[in-house]
Amino acid sequence: QLQLVESGGGLVQPGGSLRLSCAASGFTLDYYAIGWFRQAPGKEREGVSCISSSGGSTIYADSVKGRFTISRDNAKNTVWLQMDSLKPEDTAVYYCATLFRCTGNRPLSIYRQSDWGQGTQVTVSS
Repeated sequence: QLQLVESGGGLVQPGGSLRLSCAASGFTLDYYAIGWFRQAPGKEREGVSCISSSGGSTIYADSVKGRFTISRDNAKNTVWLQMDSLKPEDTAVYYCATLFRCTGNRPLSIYRQSDWGQGTQVTVSS
């Protein structure tokens, strides 16, 4: 129904940067808020950031605030997560998903619409 494809992960040194992409497969993202999540080894999946359907509102987890930037270009049917000043604790598989809403007072996962995809691996290590 709603399937997204993540890309852009890789191996970077602490302090480095990566730009993750989230692209829709077979549908337009115009009507959907989009959330980024991550899951580290042995940890539960956690919300990282979200952006409203128009791009006018964004939310970030405290752990990434000031370092990550979420953006979207509906004309390109793509959402990005710019990750700067990366830390080893950012190492995880990153996923994106459509959301019913993007708010900061509840865990983002409760608003998820789409199925989880394969994600993209981000490894921060020297």
